[in-house]
Amino acid sequence: MNVIVIGGGPAGMIAAATAKNDFNTVTLLDGNEKLGKKLYITGKGRCNVTNNCEPQEFLTNVVSNNKFLYSAIYSFSPADTMSLIESYGVKLKTERGNRVFPESDKASDIIKALSKNLSTKGVETKLNCKVISVEKADEKFIVKTTQGTFDADIVVVATGGKSYETTGSTGDGYKIASNFGHKVVKLKPALVPIDLKNFNSLLAGLSLKNVKATVNVFDKSFSEFGEMLFTHTGVSGPIILSLSSRINSFDLKGAKLSIDLKPALSIAQLDERLLRDFKNFNNKDFKNYIVELLPKSLIDEFLDRLSFECYKKVNSITKENREEIIKLLKDFSFEISKLQGIEYGIVTSGGVDTKEISPKTMESKLVKGLYFVGEVLDVDAVTGGFNIQIALSTGFLAGQDIFNIGG
Repeated sequence: MNVIVIGGGPAGMIAAATAKNDFNTVTLLDGNEKLGKKLYITGKGRCNVTNNCEPQEFLTNVVSNNKFLYSAIYSFSPADTMSLIESYGVKLKTERGNRVFPESDKASDIIKALSKNLSTKGVETKLNCKVISVEKADEKFIVKTTQGTFDADIVVVATGGKSYETTGSTGDGYKIASNFGHKVVKLKPALVPIDLKNFNSLLAGLSLKNVKATVNVFDKSFSEFGEMLFTHTGVSGPIILSLSSRINSFDLKGAKLSIDLKPALSIAQLDERLLRDFKNFNNKDFKNYIVELLPKSLIDEFLDRLSFECYKKVNSITKENREEIIKLLKDFSFEISKLQGIEYGIVTSGGVDTKEISPKTMESKLVKGLYFVGEVLDVDAVTGGFNIQIALSTGFLAGQDIFNIGG
């Protein structure tokens, strides 16, 4: 059988390699000049390739349609990804939050491993080959490209989403799906920075570690613990990006972001800490003491929110003053303006409706021989290597089904 895989990201690469056998001719088409172009920029160029956790825990980190991914994640788990990558000589390491990176901290090593998997299996790759259209006639697919027309018995769509268009994610897969009668769930930005109202841009560049960020929207509350970053218009960083995916389906009018600056300490423990510090800094101005509690660039904003004079001596701080300080430390809040646009998202939320795709094979329920894998589907997860693993798992599942058909 002739198999055409459209898209040379992780989903497409593993689908093509897995589908190849002695009876299947597999050709991978990619519009870019190199494979895995988006992978080069993931994890700040380090490529957080997966999350070293068990499938059951993995699925709790999937935001959209986690039940749909059950077979995919159990068929090709994070452990399987690590084993595959390491089998091609790339050593991996697991960091905070079970994030898995190449030991070299080079995304290119992950791409080399996936590319070796393709060449070892005998997959033909065509770069700078942009797909113009996909049609079906007489049980055959006709794939028109900038390098000619290809006939195929099976087509796998692995074109990615709509974010980072410079890497080739231009939404072509949604057009293919629509042309074959598939519903495309409304696209939304995911893993994207959050803009804040009345924001003090002087905070831009400030990074906070080991904090807890919570978004309250209507009667819902979502929290993440870890690292975040202030930008010129709001906030970003790992925990903020994950929160953005949790809230992108809500009307954000009135939504609030609350930062617990001292999540490891209870209110009582914080009060004990203040009382102990106040004894040691008895004659200092409160403004000069606060550097013991907060990063320097956060101090002015923090002091502006307190009702008492910041030049007040520590020894004159009242119980009520302490309660106000503690409340602000545990709830340093901002009103949310909006999520940044889909063009700034790391991944795309929404996509080909999973109700119309077989969860056990990734084949279309509407068109025989047509498969959809990776980000083009209406599936997405929080940060931490989960989205690349989804791409690999869905790609593998499709490839495995095609391999069995051809065999």
